[in-house]
Amino acid sequence: MTMIQDFTGRSALVTGAASGIGAACAKALGARGAGKLILVDVDGAGLDALDLPCDVERIVGSVADEALWQALDPLLTGLDHAVVNAGIGSGGPIASISLAEWRRVMAVNLDGAFLTLAHSLRAMEGRSGSVVVVASTTGLKPVPGIGPYGVSKAAVAHMARIAAAENARKGIRVNAIAPGGVDTAIWESGEDFKASVAAIGREATIARMAKTTPSGRFASSEEMADSILYLLSDAAANITGHVLVSDGGFTL
Repeated sequence: MTMIQDFTGRSALVTGAASGIGAACAKALGARGAGKLILVDVDGAGLDALDLPCDVERIVGSVADEALWQALDPLLTGLDHAVVNAGIGSGGPIASISLAEWRRVMAVNLDGAFLTLAHSLRAMEGRSGSVVVVASTTGLKPVPGIGPYGVSKAAVAHMARIAAAENARKGIRVNAIAPGGVDTAIWESGEDFKASVAAIGREATIARMAKTTPSGRFASSEEMADSILYLLSDAAANITGHVLVSDGGFTL
């Protein structure tokens, strides 16, 4: 019988690993026996702060930098798992967003996800492996005011399904997860969020935002990590090309 979420001796890549869902995934993989973790983020201090019980390669840089991935290829040899998680937020209606802002978001959320996925798949060539791409419910349900983010997340979810179809016979599974509201640092960049925090505090702001969700709360990064590790694990051996919605009912 397969033990759920057992990663003993395996290697995994996690992008956006310095905080939020990425950090939770790194900690959970380490706690469940991973032998080697390759962690990528622009936040070097955040990566250094992670105390993990396994061999760790901390890579500081942008997932949108093709040169970074070319340099990383030797480290990825023998890769078992990948969590394609790095992403940034953006706000404003489509009619008022500049092309520069659109490209800034797409560079990280879409181009960076493509580079992460492509290099991970090549590293897994000739052996089994699994990948989870972190999408979003905003890629499934149109939410006004976050055009670049929502479009990028719709794109990466479909990219995961295409990759699943291309690699199933190779023994490589690719799935996506579409979180709803999660209490992470990605909210911190929004001007409306900052204004609300200044007025009523962060905890009250998150609680107010969570009222849009039928469950009445935002998920934790650890809850998302549990779902991601399930999709990565052998317990999900028959699941590929799936977009798992974990949103407390937001898309109902």
